[in-house]
This record gives sequence, structure tokens and C-alpha cells, in this order.
Amino acid sequence: MKVVFMGTPDFARASLAALLDMPEVSVTGVFTQPDRAAGRGMKSLPSPVKVLALEHGLPVFQPVKMRDGAALGHLRECSPDLVVVVAYGRMLPREMLDFPPLGCVNVHASLLPELRGAAPIHWAIARGYTETGVTTQRMAEECDAGELLFSETTPIGDREDTPSLHDRLRELGAALLQKTVCALADGTAKPIPQDHAKATFAPILRKEDGIIDPALPAAEQDRLIRAMTPWPGATLNGLKIHRARLVPDGDGERLELLEVQAPGKKRMSAEEYFRGQRA
Repeated sequence: MKVVFMGTPDFARASLAALLDMPEVSVTGVFTQPDRAAGRGMKSLPSPVKVLALEHGLPVFQPVKMRDGAALGHLRECSPDLVVVVAYGRMLPREMLDFPPLGCVNVHASLLPELRGAAPIHWAIARGYTETGVTTQRMAEECDAGELLFSETTPIGDREDTPSLHDRLRELGAALLQKTVCALADGTAKPIPQDHAKATFAPILRKEDGIIDPALPAAEQDRLIRAMTPWPGATLNGLKIHRARLVPDGDGERLELLEVQAPGKKRMSAEEYFRGQRA
């Protein structure tokens, strides 16, 4: 089976690696976002997906636009049976969705129709979900609204933060993609329409999403801190909170700060920070 892969971050890199491990799959091209300036020197850096693709000698395409015809031209050059999209960061126009004979499939880091959108891992923690998972879906023009193929569920730990949950879902998603590709190849996949009435949404994060309302219950503050790690980071009264924990307080709980960072200062233990405030 000839496959074109579209993805950008580390989460997507694992899925590309999973495809490359499948002897029955030939990856004929990789689409990823243009290189971005990052770090103190603002050096232009390739995406994790691009790095892996170049290591394997794969053709890499980095279109700036998806609707000017150039991206479709590159897709036609690759002549795929299937397109796989994982955290690409771009919507595909109808003519690209319709091009491959087996369609376009996506790996999404939630149990659809729950948490459609750009930040399902963060919002699952912030909203107090006790479980989440990964889903493969046939892609539709509406974001994350396609027919469901397979899913895998996993619990969210009491102290889980976004990086740890991300890494678990990354590996679950890669394995689920292999299962999905095999089912599409042998015709055993049975797509199921989503119940759109049950859809919830996980919008792209903004810096202000990390601002903690001091009036919130301690458990909600704790979830927000774990959810907004490492970006945009959680702030309480202007103080960035890197780590905290819940401790018993009478009949309830209170939030104990463990590691903080004042504006313009280095990261430090909360004990060190408050000792300095009293000095």
C-alpha cells in the first residue's frame, strides 16, 4: 500500500515511525509544516516529522498554503492509496480528501466525538476527565467530525500532566494507526458515523487559559496547573506555578505550591521563593 503521511510534531513522528515499520506500507511522500524559528537564536528548525522523513530519504513537502493547487499537485505526484494525517496543523481541502482511493484517515488524541479540536490532551486534564484515549477516523471537511474507525481507551492518572499523557497517547495512537491501516487494506474496517450531538470541543490554547482564578476549588486549580504544563503555563496572582500538590485541609483540600517562578526570575522551590519574600 502506498501512503502519504501528513504531520508535524513529536506526537505525529511516532505514527510515521509506525508506518515505516510496516513492510506492507510504502511511504511515498511526507507533508509537514514549514520550518519554524525557535530558541534564543531564533534559528529555523525542521519539525520532528521532517527530521525522521529525511533520515529515511523520503520526499518532503512543506506547502505554505493548501488551496492554491501546489499541495494537490505534490499529492498527485506521490500517487498514494491512502493519506494519513496526524497533528498536521492544516485543514485539507475537499479535492485532497477525495484524491486517494482509500481516503484520508486521522489519528486524534481523544475518544471522539469528545474533545474535537487542537488541544484534546490539555483539556481532558483541565476538565477533570478520568479517562481518554485515541481514535482513528475517516477525515471530513468539518474538523474531527469524520466516521469513526477504531479507538483505544486509557485512564488519566490522579497526578498526570500533559507531557506524560501526551507520551502515552502518542504510542497508543501509533499502534492504533497500524491496526487501522491493516483493516483498510484488507477491507475489514467498518466506519461508524459520529453522534454529533455528543460532540465537545478542545480549542487551541491561548496564554490566558493558564491564568488561575484564586476562587476556584483547589482541585480545579491543581488540574489546570498539570494541564497547562509546559505551555502556556499556569499562573496564580502573576506567579508561574510549575508544580503543586493537593494536601488535606480540614474536611477538604488545599493547594500546596512546590515549584514556582516569579516574572523575570529563575525557577525555584516555593519554599525558597516565599523565604525570599519574607526577607
